[in-house]
Amino acid sequence: MARIGYARVSTIDQDLEIQTAKLKAEGCEIIRSEKVSGGSRDGRNELATVIEFLRPGDELVVARLDRLGRDTRDVLNIIHDCEQRGAFVTVLDPHVTTRGEMGQMVLTVLGMVAQMERRFIKERQREGIAKAKAQGVYTGGRQRIDREAVRRLHADGLGPSAISASLGCSRMQVHRIISHNGSDRDPPP
Repeated sequence: MARIGYARVSTIDQDLEIQTAKLKAEGCEIIRSEKVSGGSRDGRNELATVIEFLRPGDELVVARLDRLGRDTRDVLNIIHDCEQRGAFVTVLDPHVTTRGEMGQMVLTVLGMVAQMERRFIKERQREGIAKAKAQGVYTGGRQRIDREAVRRLHADGLGPSAISASLGCSRMQVHRIISHNGSDRDPPP
């Protein structure tokens, strides 16, 4: 019976250290981590590896429920996949496990609350941006990547993978900048 930790942050400039320290303190023999959005399971290779590795009686441990995913359905599907393998899921903050019927119900409710909270945050953010734009004080978010460096490296013949490795950003960011070469900012989603 193994305790396997999973840590995730959404962006490359975020730190996994706090989560991995909590997981080590909980006795996780194996800890897998990744820097990828929790909006869906796409591209979350470490999570897929952990789930594939789980055996009956094993336990998947995460620091917080939102580290598994941002969407209630995704979180429940992940928990279901773990249970299909005979494994349990434990969330450290707040401490909840799927070992019993009550734990399953509590995780479902927590997932729904987390998703609702995320929607409220996004709505407040949109309202704040709209208000700032109306007052003429909105300047947009801070740039996290040197767009000129991307364009320069691309002009020097480097491909998106080499550029992203060189600048510590994602290939998707590089593709966006290259495909919108004349623009100063990324296009809206």
